Amino acid sequence: MGDPALSRRGFLAASVAAGLGATALSGCGGDSDGGSSSGTTTIEWWNISTTEPTKTVWAGLAKKFEAENPKVKVKIVQLENDAYKSKMTALTASGKLPDIFHTWGGGVLKQQADAGLVEELGDRTEPWADGLLPVARQPYLLDNKLYGIPFDIGMIGFWYNKALFEQAGVSAPPTTWSGFLDVVRRLKAKGITPLALAGKEKWPGMYYWAYLAMRTAGVDALRKADDAKDFTGAGFVEAGQHLEDLVRLQPFQKGFLGAAYSTPTGQAAAVGNGRAAMELMGQWAPVVEADAGKGLGSDLGFFPFPEVEGGKGAITEVFGGGGGHALRKGAPQAAVDFLKFFASAATDTELVKKTGTLPVVPAAESAISDPDTKAVQAQLKGATGFQLYLDQAYAPAVGQEVNDSVAALVAGSKSPEQVAQSITRTAKEEQ
Repeated sequence: MGDPALSRRGFLAASVAAGLGATALSGCGGDSDGGSSSGTTTIEWWNISTTEPTKTVWAGLAKKFEAENPKVKVKIVQLENDAYKSKMTALTASGKLPDIFHTWGGGVLKQQADAGLVEELGDRTEPWADGLLPVARQPYLLDNKLYGIPFDIGMIGFWYNKALFEQAGVSAPPTTWSGFLDVVRRLKAKGITPLALAGKEKWPGMYYWAYLAMRTAGVDALRKADDAKDFTGAGFVEAGQHLEDLVRLQPFQKGFLGAAYSTPTGQAAAVGNGRAAMELMGQWAPVVEADAGKGLGSDLGFFPFPEVEGGKGAITEVFGGGGGHALRKGAPQAAVDFLKFFASAATDTELVKKTGTLPVVPAAESAISDPDTKAVQAQLKGATGFQLYLDQAYAPAVGQEVNDSVAALVAGSKSPEQVAQSITRTAKEEQ
């Protein structure tokens, strides 16, 4: 990741660009242990659980933890995904992170750790953290040291409306990219919007390019390209060409370039209200579709991203990740106790039952009852390769360039070659 000081300056520049001043940075982290004259410790917990039922469930868990730990108060700060990323960028630049904060692991967490802002958890979380699913812990292991505790693990795939597929005469989900494009054409022929996309937020479009790169070049190529700082290989250009083929079919809902993800007029609502047949999204999709829209109930189905004919990747190679919590450097013991509470079998079982997350504690696996959640878990358990979200796996500037360049391709302002060149240029500048 280079010089930590340079990383901090990069974060500071980004925070200025985001227009976040000192007010946004106040009240977080620092050297205080959150104690008071009454002996009560207050821990600040930042998360992105802004949709129901997760928002209410998590607030209830905080209250339960307080009841079990009467000398601890949990101050919850909940922000939407993009707002959270912007504010965390500013907080990282200030050197004052919240006591407990949401993380996806990967390159972003590594920059925070390299800047000396994140607590290394190994000694403070053994042995209970060792019992969590290994694949769930992987994004938070940096140089074989643990910097985060997962609460969720999952993958990106297609969520689809079975009733709309039936109207279009599609009897089964496609398994190849050419078959997928054919399904798009058949849906359009019946006057059905094939896909919903939150073009305003960029990261949902990145999922298409990332998966196509995995299918054409293979999952290992994404890691090698990051190491070599070179994304101009044929497989990455071909990924853009395949995505361009999809865009030419005009598969997305009207106004998709200005659409958000979880708003009442956004991507999740379009699928949840039956106005679009599919969305490419993570395991949380059914919950958000029901919160932003009506939800599809038994009409909702799931299928993995198709293979690309002639590509080096396989349909069993999975793109995704999960959510986790990290601690600021020097966080009080109460914050560690909260992580242990959140990673317990009882809490994980409640999360699985009430919010549809996939379990990270083996003992909670029996709580899965939803057939779609079981389908995602089956894909994960049978995965032959795994790639973390690119805007988290890579250095923040590189991940952002992937999002920006792919969004430009979807909007028609960048070619597949230009996407590969732009990502490569940014990767080399980050060396």
